Amino acid sequence: MTQKLIFEISKTGRKGYTLPKVDVPLKNIDELIPKKLQRKNAPELPEVSENEIVRHYTNLSTKNYNIDKGFYPLGSCTMKYNPKVNEFTSSLQGFISTHPLQSNKHSQGSLKIMYMLSSALKEITGMSGVTLQPCAGAQGEMTALLLFKKYHEKRNDNNRKKIICPDSAHGTNPASASIAGFETISVKSNANGKVDLEDLKKKVDDKVAGLMLTNPNTLGIFESDILNIKKVVHDAGALLYMDGANFNALMGITRPSEMGFDAVHLNLHKTFSTPHGGGGPGSGPVAVNNKLLPFLPVPSIEFQNGKYFLNYDHPDSIGKVHSFYGNFGILVRALTYILLNGGNGLTDASKNAIINANYLLSLLKDEFNLGYNEQPLHEFVLSGDKQKKYGVSTLNMAKRLLDYGFHAPTIYFPLIVHEAIMIEPTETESKEMLDKFAETLIKISEEAKTDPQILINAPHITPVKKLDDALASRQVNVCYK
Repeated sequence: MTQKLIFEISKTGRKGYTLPKVDVPLKNIDELIPKKLQRKNAPELPEVSENEIVRHYTNLSTKNYNIDKGFYPLGSCTMKYNPKVNEFTSSLQGFISTHPLQSNKHSQGSLKIMYMLSSALKEITGMSGVTLQPCAGAQGEMTALLLFKKYHEKRNDNNRKKIICPDSAHGTNPASASIAGFETISVKSNANGKVDLEDLKKKVDDKVAGLMLTNPNTLGIFESDILNIKKVVHDAGALLYMDGANFNALMGITRPSEMGFDAVHLNLHKTFSTPHGGGGPGSGPVAVNNKLLPFLPVPSIEFQNGKYFLNYDHPDSIGKVHSFYGNFGILVRALTYILLNGGNGLTDASKNAIINANYLLSLLKDEFNLGYNEQPLHEFVLSGDKQKKYGVSTLNMAKRLLDYGFHAPTIYFPLIVHEAIMIEPTETESKEMLDKFAETLIKISEEAKTDPQILINAPHITPVKKLDDALASRQVNVCYK
């Protein structure tokens, strides 16, 4: 049944609220609110009873798919379950009542939280310093590239205007490079889905500022040549940046510092179980080695003589990249997750993520083509080419999954896999859930052979049926008339 808009159920005279008596003399209203800012007409608000408004928004909320409702197999996004204890700690009165303009003296608890998280992230990455300011992974990428730029400028090496990105990179990588003022060069993947070392050697020269690399890469495959890649990049005087989007595969197993990276961003809203999706909130801290330490954004959070304080005395800093000190509530959630798991728990999380991905792949590999025949870590990329010969696309299969109560995986990415289906189960899903998801995908694959039209017309049971995706993208209309 189609749900009506709140304005469509509105009836004049209905009311679902009680306001307190006005305690301001109305004769002085012109003194309180300048006349030019006063309304001439009452706002056009819906008029509904209390039970109608409660039912309306409750019903609306159940139509929204979310991580508490079901499985989110989004490859490259690490949509793991968010423990409710994270919400409890971030809602403690001492945290929600604080203000970023309070003095150091009155912010010791908040400063300690950020100091502890920075210390934990340094230990996890093996790096020398951390900034918690970036409020998203993409802003973390941009911050790291600004650090690269400052590093080269400080050495009077001002000819480095290029950043190299693999052809399997996240789309934000070249976008961040462009925003930071660099030109992007693409390096090819080899037959195993890894960086083509010979192609990289041809493209690294004295005009390259750095290489942006996701490891494990977007195919879920570990870049086993990483030490050779590091040598090629560093021998040319360039820097090595790690996109930490896939760090959920590495916690406690290896560290960016051991692979030779100069900087890495971490998505707290992926790896460390804080909320993700819907445009935020996010957090993308950047960890760096000693080369880049002097250039980190200000202020740094430091501890001396028993007190935590903000230090702005960093003359070579690139400055601020976000207002105040980052998305504080997300930082509290991430630290909660880290402290509750401890080092061994974080390692187990990564190991279980790898086990889940490889178990799910074992159930699906006979029914679907594998993008690259390498053992993946925490995620893998299938191809819908087998099903395409029956006239069914990867998009059709993704839409059909909605009818079975599953959120669709990432599709058509990375671009180097035709009809790509990118799946990351994370460590928080049970064997039973993975079995059910695999059974559903195999059933959909059978439908492609026996009744392709049912997939082509999918979804069938969602509130909104099959859409013209191209038209919706080109002619965006989000206004109700």
